[in-house]
Amino acid sequence: MKDFNTLDDFDVENKTVLLRVDFNMPLDKNTLEILDTTRIKLVIPTIKELIEKNTKIVILAHQGRQGSWDFISLEKHANALEGLLGKEVKFVDDIFGEKAKDAIKNLSYGDVLFLDNVRKFHSETEKKSAEEHAKSELVQNLCPLADFFVNDAFAAAHRAQCSLIGFTEVLPSCAGRLMEKELTTLEEVVKNPKKPCIFLFGGAKFSDVIVTIERVLSNKTADKVMLTGLPANAFLKAEGYNLGEKNESALLEEGKPEQFEEIKKVLTSFKNDIYLPVDFAVSENEERKEITLDELPSEHNLFDIGEKTIAEFKEILKEAETVFLSGPCGVFEKPLFKKGTMEIFNFVANSDAFSIVGGGHTVAAVEQMNLRDKMSHISTGGGSLEKFMMGEKLVVVEALKNAKNRKLVKYS
Repeated sequence: MKDFNTLDDFDVENKTVLLRVDFNMPLDKNTLEILDTTRIKLVIPTIKELIEKNTKIVILAHQGRQGSWDFISLEKHANALEGLLGKEVKFVDDIFGEKAKDAIKNLSYGDVLFLDNVRKFHSETEKKSAEEHAKSELVQNLCPLADFFVNDAFAAAHRAQCSLIGFTEVLPSCAGRLMEKELTTLEEVVKNPKKPCIFLFGGAKFSDVIVTIERVLSNKTADKVMLTGLPANAFLKAEGYNLGEKNESALLEEGKPEQFEEIKKVLTSFKNDIYLPVDFAVSENEERKEITLDELPSEHNLFDIGEKTIAEFKEILKEAETVFLSGPCGVFEKPLFKKGTMEIFNFVANSDAFSIVGGGHTVAAVEQMNLRDKMSHISTGGGSLEKFMMGEKLVVVEALKNAKNRKLVKYS
């Protein structure tokens, strides 16, 4: 018995289901086109099961956050889902107003309706309890039109936001098939990881990674941590390296100066367990050029790890029984700088280690390199996955557990 409900616990046939998914997709910054549809593909089994049970499906999702460049309408997402599902997906540019409510009321059984970006609702991202969110306009307007709430948004499971936890207070609620699979697989890995367990963090963010690294090394979830991308640059700066104006500006855009003091503390405590790059690839005259640590500072952006780092990291990974990949090793979207990501990811994919891949851009890299079938577990989570691997409780999962304990029944 799981401590949260799944679709096996409810009879949803001929009912209306609010389905919360995480389709927060990697977008092209210039065209705003969706770069990778993995998160949509992984929710297809839940949607197909609901269609087969003749339910009316109302999808809630978000993209970006208010004020960010990727904060857009979800019409493209609805079109992408329609293409993958092979079935009409209705879209309405409303969340809980009269237009949205009328669209829900006019659904036929087996129909799929995609509402617009829930983060257009000003209170969506406010940090409140489930009880407080349940009183919101969003929940109060949509709740009377639905019989069940199904949460399949594992990637957002660490966020105490309205559409993620508010409905669990007022509707019978359960995990979708993706949420169920993520939690079941990852719980086994966290409880009993095969050792040695090695984490690799990369990508274009470092702020959240600092606490994660400290935690997974402290609680022995990870035996070693390897860093690439912006996390590596941040740790090198904390060690005293001058990376060059462009690279240091990028760090300050993403994080805060005081975070480098936090990094120093982590380095002091775990110096022998954290591995940093020894060389990098930069673009010079539109060609790939590799430079060593001794050649810093550089006037060029550090776009990838170099061959010496690739070789050193492979040696470390040879002994791994479990590998956690979060973030590409460089700007893999540019052909000149996909070498590090391609070689490290291929090495892990072809090893005997149990491999866990998490985060939107990490999964996009795996998809681009056709490595999906060679990885043990592809997770939709980034921040939620890291928190789970640290042993932290996920607020969405706790809300689902509380909903099961209440045995809430909705009478229409």
